[in-house]
Amino acid sequence: MIVITGATGNVGRPLVQALAAAGEQVTAVSRRISAADVPDGVRVHQADLATPETFESVLDGASALFLMVSGAFVPLDEVLGRARSSGVGRVVLLSSQGVATGRHPTVLEDSVRASGLEWTMLQPGAFASNTLQWSESVRSSREVVAPFGDVALPVVDPDDIAAVAAAALREDGHAGAEYVLTGPAAITPREQAAMIGEVLGEPVRFVAQTREQARAVLLGFMPEHVADVTLDVLGAPTPGEQRVSPAVERVLGRPPRPFSEWAARNAAVFK
Repeated sequence: MIVITGATGNVGRPLVQALAAAGEQVTAVSRRISAADVPDGVRVHQADLATPETFESVLDGASALFLMVSGAFVPLDEVLGRARSSGVGRVVLLSSQGVATGRHPTVLEDSVRASGLEWTMLQPGAFASNTLQWSESVRSSREVVAPFGDVALPVVDPDDIAAVAAAALREDGHAGAEYVLTGPAAITPREQAAMIGEVLGEPVRFVAQTREQARAVLLGFMPEHVADVTLDVLGAPTPGEQRVSPAVERVLGRPPRPFSEWAARNAAVFK
């Protein structure tokens, strides 16, 4: 059995679907989840990594564990200890490229490395799905308001992250690997807005936002230090953060999906 935390999120949901389609026994875990959120045959369990006792029985009989932690960087030592005691042998952590570049703390990866379990780190850069925050303004006025309109990053499709996670959970050969995950090409917010317009068949106007304006928005849903680091990456990425990684293709045997494909698949959200 494979246990997936964050099972209703942008990565967790397609990961659960992929594993179930492959015939794996899956337990989907989230703070708020029901059978309606998962494919038939998938077990659901309400639990929170910030409250390790909620994992009391969910790990029994599991062979592998996928960990997705919120931006709060919740300590994982107790949950990992429960996993080890329950016989889990393999853990895959959804980390961040920011850990690899030194922008984010290493505490979560350090906990996983010290767990005694076979581990794989996934270190994605910016998600294509971050543009979902534009959906309301695109629907209402066909415009995107964002900072750093001409700074390009190789955004990654969450479905590709899920596919790499599924491989690492199911297959041998990924122990000790640290996969930086990106899309196939760097793309600017202005270009993303134009691509959304293309799939809608209507132009979408890009409206430049100052760093200060963007920071005020981010502080509505993330801690101050996380907001500042996010803006640093978006506005002044390092060459490494703009570089396309070969990891998705190496693991999956195909190139990563472009942003245009993600936009076409999610067009209904912007209509």
